[in-house]
Amino acid sequence: MSDSLHSFSFTLLTTIAVLLPGHLGRADDARSTVAPPSAEAAHLANLKQVTFGLPRAGEGYFSPGGDTVVYQANPVGYPFYQIYVQRLDERVPQRISPGRGRTTCAYFTPDGERILFASAHTNPEMEQIEVAARRLEAEGGRRRYEWDFDPAMDIYTVKADGTDLTRLTDAPGYDAEGSYSHDGRFIVFTSTRDGDPDLYVMNADGTDVRQLTNVDGYDGGPFFSPDDRWIIFRSDRQEQHMLQLYAISVDGKHEVQLTDDLKTVNWAPYFHPSGKYIVWARADYSRGPQFANFDLYTMDVDMSDGGFRAGQVTRITDHERADVLPVFSPDGTKLMWTSTRTDDGTSQLWIADWLRAGE
Repeated sequence: MSDSLHSFSFTLLTTIAVLLPGHLGRADDARSTVAPPSAEAAHLANLKQVTFGLPRAGEGYFSPGGDTVVYQANPVGYPFYQIYVQRLDERVPQRISPGRGRTTCAYFTPDGERILFASAHTNPEMEQIEVAARRLEAEGGRRRYEWDFDPAMDIYTVKADGTDLTRLTDAPGYDAEGSYSHDGRFIVFTSTRDGDPDLYVMNADGTDVRQLTNVDGYDGGPFFSPDDRWIIFRSDRQEQHMLQLYAISVDGKHEVQLTDDLKTVNWAPYFHPSGKYIVWARADYSRGPQFANFDLYTMDVDMSDGGFRAGQVTRITDHERADVLPVFSPDGTKLMWTSTRTDDGTSQLWIADWLRAGE
């Protein structure tokens, strides 16, 4: 996956800058897909836009209390994402990242006291990178979603007010896409420290790093299951850029492929707090990239006997604009995601009541 070490990209219908034990194995043959005529009305209620006033915002995650979100957004006049926190009952965000360089993948600690994110603000070529990015924007900007594997990207934490910046990784290569186990003891993340984007797990203080996957291709976007026994992630190991979903046990001994359709791109899986299903974004590329549009889906999962079995797939959104990066609130009653369904077509965070929450 040599090209992916430099950038990961795929074409969307619309421009998104948001911003991916027993009974083991592929389970796609056992699944059925349900697409109700009015998908959104059956699953979502009281849709509301969350972010305003920033050129684009996305990839939001809830605080443990569910009243605050952390996300990445482009500041006015600056070409790279920075990290912001915002109460859901307010519209004014607070920046908590350094203010320069690429940043991504923020996540609250389970106690809500600190926030994890990745930043490349120490890149020694910062001046040249900023000049090149501003030149590109002046020429019309990117026409594709594209994320660079900045070799200066490392993982940091800060207090929820943006103070006390603490660096957790310093290995050569890209370290990002981190999230916590629910007990707060571990962080799972993506790193190119061995030359290829693989999954790693480390203690919450950055010590005792161990490699979890070691397969050619990009492995990223990992999250722990509610019981901390499994990790879901996305990978293009079958075909470059054609992301599929996987689950791997935390000890790395067992792996399950959850989607297996190279005509689709499957992105950003996330567990419901019940552990009964995951939500993710999928686009159908069978008619060509110009016709592809991301919508949200859920997949039932069964981890009751220590294994990981996939079940029914249900379509959640059917909007003509792109819907990506979905996450559930800690109590499972809300769904938040990034969408270009805004009046001006920019990517912003949206939130809705989740009608399946009472299962």
